[in-house]
Amino acid sequence: MKEGIEQFCRYMENERNLSAHTVEAYRSDLSQFAAFLADQQLPDAPGEVNHLTVRRYLAHLHNGHAKSTIGRKLSAIRALFRYLLREGKVGKNPAELVATPKKEQRLPFHLNIDQVTELVSAPAGSSGLPLRDRAVLETLYSCGIRVSELTGMNVGELDLDAGLARVLGKGGKERIVPVGTKAAQALAAYLEERNRPPAGAPLILNARGGRLTRRSVGRIVDAHMLLIAAMRKVSPHTLRHTFATHLLEGGADLRAIQELLGHASLSTTQKYTHVSIDRLMEVYDKAHPKAR
Repeated sequence: MKEGIEQFCRYMENERNLSAHTVEAYRSDLSQFAAFLADQQLPDAPGEVNHLTVRRYLAHLHNGHAKSTIGRKLSAIRALFRYLLREGKVGKNPAELVATPKKEQRLPFHLNIDQVTELVSAPAGSSGLPLRDRAVLETLYSCGIRVSELTGMNVGELDLDAGLARVLGKGGKERIVPVGTKAAQALAAYLEERNRPPAGAPLILNARGGRLTRRSVGRIVDAHMLLIAAMRKVSPHTLRHTFATHLLEGGADLRAIQELLGHASLSTTQKYTHVSIDRLMEVYDKAHPKAR
């Protein structure tokens, strides 16, 4: 099984051109499945794994794992056996017979206008790390991009005059996103302090001069949230949710939001339609003749 997993991961990285982070996520999920087979003393040759084995693994995961996590791990197993089947190393895909657990319907948490304004204004100072942090927060909220898209961006992929940025999303798909005025100003100030670095340089640097990591972006958001408010934990992805929700509340078309977020499916974007029920009720009360 371990050999099959490594071959699959090399295929995902070299032929499917998936990011290192995505490949590592697949490797982690599949290695946990292999470890379960070994721990339970079950046959671990890919050709000997059947649908009952996969179901037994999912039953094991039900203690302490969310349904969304279980579904993701099942999806990884399906993808592995789909690859092995195509390579002629197994005769069937045992995971295809196993139903995906129904996900919990959880609405994405987002900040209101006052909260996000306070957050992006939190970095105090006109030089050094505060300039960088302000650029990070403004860009995440203004563009709605993923953290990996921000940390992977180079200076040359940003056009401040046009107010546009080119980002590399999931699956190696490129898209163009607008950069708002406030974010453009914050990025311009940050790049000016760096003496206008060359096009191939990382857009955002860490304190040691290397490319900023996903984890470091999380620490930046945490640090400034602690400074402004005692509220629930906010992740960098919360700014992406906030971006989408505020666009929807402002009247943006759902398909346009899908393009800006880089979602492959409109169904992924549709979760934001449920977030703004208070806004919808407000519009209904004001507009419908029988609302009052």
